[in-house]
Amino acid sequence: MEIKYKITIVGAGYVGVSLAVLLSQKHEVVILDIDEERINKINKKQTTIRDDVIEKYLKEKSLSLSATLDKHKALTDADFIIVATPTNFNNESSSLDTSLVDSIVKDAMAINKDGLVVIRSTIPIGHTRMLRKKYSTDRIVFSPEFLREGKALVDNLYPSRIIVGGYCEKSESFLNLLRDCSENDSVKTLLMSSSEAEATKLFSNTYLAMRVAFFNELDTFAIANDLDVNNIINSVALDPRIGEGYNNPSFGYGGYCLTKDTKQLLANYKEIPQNIIQATISSNKSRKDFIADQIIKEDIRTVGIHRLGMKKDSDNFRSSAILGIIDRIKAKDLEVIIYEPLLLEENYRDCKVISDLEDFKSTSDVILANRKSNDLEDVESKVFTRDIFGCN
Repeated sequence: MEIKYKITIVGAGYVGVSLAVLLSQKHEVVILDIDEERINKINKKQTTIRDDVIEKYLKEKSLSLSATLDKHKALTDADFIIVATPTNFNNESSSLDTSLVDSIVKDAMAINKDGLVVIRSTIPIGHTRMLRKKYSTDRIVFSPEFLREGKALVDNLYPSRIIVGGYCEKSESFLNLLRDCSENDSVKTLLMSSSEAEATKLFSNTYLAMRVAFFNELDTFAIANDLDVNNIINSVALDPRIGEGYNNPSFGYGGYCLTKDTKQLLANYKEIPQNIIQATISSNKSRKDFIADQIIKEDIRTVGIHRLGMKKDSDNFRSSAILGIIDRIKAKDLEVIIYEPLLLEENYRDCKVISDLEDFKSTSDVILANRKSNDLEDVESKVFTRDIFGCN
């Protein structure tokens, strides 16, 4: 007989909602959030994020899923309390802001005396260990997520690996819970210390950022020397030790995870010698400088920005590389206009937002697009993009 757990997930973003949909197929899941609009959406079986598979599951699957604003209702008697709230990088403190995570853990420890608290928010290396020591408990663990925007449920259904960091009686139960709800029968599961799991998350994302930065620098060289970057990258990728993936040039790495995770890993090094991590961060800045310079040197007056997200079909443009390009171009007194259907305001970052695509295309002297779009095929001569393969 299968055990049916009561699971509380704190946070209705893409990490929390995707995990809630996954687990609510077999278990009773409650989402706790402070946003009443999000709570109402979930209770109406509507997704809070842009993800076609999540939307399909909410409509078609029989899920034991509800949402609430009441922390006592959500936390009391939960077998597992999963923390899936955002942690932004604070440049002043040179660390991820864990205040929200810490507040949730404090509430969980006070309200629930037996449940396992699982942190899936990205945190500094050693933070879970500090919390375990603070509360004199072993029932706080860290389990990293490895999700792509727009593919969050797919990546939960078919995980590359499942990791739980923190040894205690219920750690293996949570690991088995994730495995049993996935569709990947051969997924590798790993149990390790919390600090090792935290390091796995930060090193994984920093490696991906480093790879993006490498191929962007390759592209910069190709532009500067009038070489066909397509030929070079395709040839390099034929080496099985290198392979394909994360090799499509862009305006720089960005998005919610890579930017803050690289900075946090660098901060964790402190007095430990390193060069590659700092070089990766510096490379990304240089790439945005270079891209902006390519635009600034042209004899143009109005620069159009086609979409703000890093990826196609993304509804998130926090820390998007194009934002850095906008700032650099505006500093040279060029007019910048933006086409972004997700923006409801008329101005964004002191730039005019144009909702009509045809008006946007005719007004722009050049159009910057981090990723190609069929919408721009009729003005291809105006488009500046480094997207070679037409993929994310």
